[in-house]
Amino acid sequence: MPTSFTPTLFTPVSALIGGALIGLAATYLLATLGRIAGISGIANAAIDERSDRGWRLAFLIAMVVAAGAWFAWSGATPRTGFPWAWLVVAGLLVGFGTRLGNGCTSGHGICGLARFSRRSLWAVLVFMGTAFVTVYLVRHVAGGLP
Repeated sequence: MPTSFTPTLFTPVSALIGGALIGLAATYLLATLGRIAGISGIANAAIDERSDRGWRLAFLIAMVVAAGAWFAWSGATPRTGFPWAWLVVAGLLVGFGTRLGNGCTSGHGICGLARFSRRSLWAVLVFMGTAFVTVYLVRHVAGGLP
């Protein structure tokens, strides 16, 4: 059984700051517009609906700008070297999963759990369990990504 893989770097300070900023953004959105910060729902409605498109696009653009600002400020570099086919398949599976689960990790995991939603708890347990199994299979059974 192959066991070699590239370890990831655990950075607790940046993770704590990022988590706090996500929580603040979700709280701000709920407090000002009465909306849940579920990214898949925001993105879907930004494409499908004409009303309320402005704040949705602003929220999505701000996420991209914030990520770019983090890389520029911190000097960190995004992970590279992933085959495009794997990224496309992963993106399609995530999109399918968010439709199937009526929400994404941000909607269920951050906002839903904070509201003590039983449905969100089950969604989080399913997608986290699936993630654990996937990581194990890719790293330890398949020997990592090509």
